[in-house]
Amino acid sequence: MLEVKGLTGGYHNKAVLDSVSFDVHKGELFGILGPNGSGKTTLLSMLSGVLDYKGGSVRISGRDLKDYSSKQLAQVIAVLPQHSSLAFSYTVKETVSLGRYAHQSGWFHSWSAEDESNVQRVMEQTGVADFQDLHFDRLSGGERQRVLLAQALAQEPEILFLDEPTNHLDLSYQKDLLDLMRKMAKEQKLTVISIFHDLNLAGLYCDRLMLLEKGRIQVVDVPNEVLQQERIQGVYHTTIEKHPHPALPKPQMFIVPEKHGQDTIPLEIDDSYLTVGFEMIQLKSPIPLRTMSSGVTGSGTGWHKYFVNRHVHHGYDCEDHHVEMADYLTTHGFEPQETVGMMTAVFLDTVASKLLRAEDFSVFIIVTAGVGNAIDASLADRHSWSSAPGTINTWIFVNGHLAEEAYIHSIVTATEAKVKALHDLHVMDKVTNTCATGTSTDSMLIAATQRGAKLQYAGTITPLGKLISRGVYDCTVEALTNNRKRIEEL
Repeated sequence: MLEVKGLTGGYHNKAVLDSVSFDVHKGELFGILGPNGSGKTTLLSMLSGVLDYKGGSVRISGRDLKDYSSKQLAQVIAVLPQHSSLAFSYTVKETVSLGRYAHQSGWFHSWSAEDESNVQRVMEQTGVADFQDLHFDRLSGGERQRVLLAQALAQEPEILFLDEPTNHLDLSYQKDLLDLMRKMAKEQKLTVISIFHDLNLAGLYCDRLMLLEKGRIQVVDVPNEVLQQERIQGVYHTTIEKHPHPALPKPQMFIVPEKHGQDTIPLEIDDSYLTVGFEMIQLKSPIPLRTMSSGVTGSGTGWHKYFVNRHVHHGYDCEDHHVEMADYLTTHGFEPQETVGMMTAVFLDTVASKLLRAEDFSVFIIVTAGVGNAIDASLADRHSWSSAPGTINTWIFVNGHLAEEAYIHSIVTATEAKVKALHDLHVMDKVTNTCATGTSTDSMLIAATQRGAKLQYAGTITPLGKLISRGVYDCTVEALTNNRKRIEEL
């Protein structure tokens, strides 16, 4: 659809773009990225015929851009600029209707039924039909942007150029606009080429991205390849972390503010932050900790300050235990969104905890353990689902800075240590009469202060893995031994 080869040029003999070459396919949503001064707007001006270029070529549908007359070009491309103003005070409908100029002919332009239908359709698509009789200069910045988008769509272009189209829009209208662009690209084969400052929106919506740096193309590829952490950090000269979108297979980039003052002081989570009661075990951290857990609340990954292991009776049954647990936490003064909450039928005074230190980091481990529903995972298919009391809840607090892979390593290492503890204590699966590997309702938490020593790995023979292995094994053995003694006393 669009072929660009060796495009070179700029303003007043000052080169901005240098040998830029790329293709855009029909029906593609193509994003242009780059820091300020990289040449994004200059490129868009050249592609739309507004700015002449010194070298190279631009071809649309196989025809050189310079071979189009102004009116012919207006029938093929439309532009939504970053900043727009009108010399006269038109109504919304009149403003949108200006987009039909390229399709009218003769000295006395007549307004046809097709023109009217087109204008009403694009106003509905962009959400401006309800105020079509209002004057453009009375609208908010976001409303004006949508009106000008409707004007561009009224041209019925084959290619739509957008210069930071979401700048003046709130979240809902950003989504609406980009959803519309994506829909028109897929269903009507409209080719959309847009400049983005927001890397995350570009990654969510674009089929491909082009990254410019100092007037040259750094890379053109699918979003996941363009939005590489090291590449973005190098081009934008700022600290970035890349993470997957929670609902879509799309990359998302997050800036990382510089830490200073209190944010850099190492913190050690230990038993001074722990309170053990009959009804709950709670740990209150002075700062949010980066967590990965299977808690009833706070599951998955997140940041949490409060950690609750709540005792429930053996026959506990609830239609929605997530809601019930959130209500329980709120009643006891905890904000559910800031709390990892777990449940256990185990008596809480049988808990075991241990602080283990290495040279520049430490680990605090807390375990409550019961094995009334002990299971051999390799023979789990012989069991039917039941809610027999049990549960081994394992909390691991790392006083250090965990890498992403270290969270997964920590879970694997802790699980191996737990299984070894059950084996050495001869905990049996009552159904299969084989050694149990855990219970059917076990939960685990890994929480890190993200301060101090950087810990990349937590496999069993790494420095961190050794502490986790020793601590989880010892605490599981102690907690199970305590629980057995408590049951015998009853």
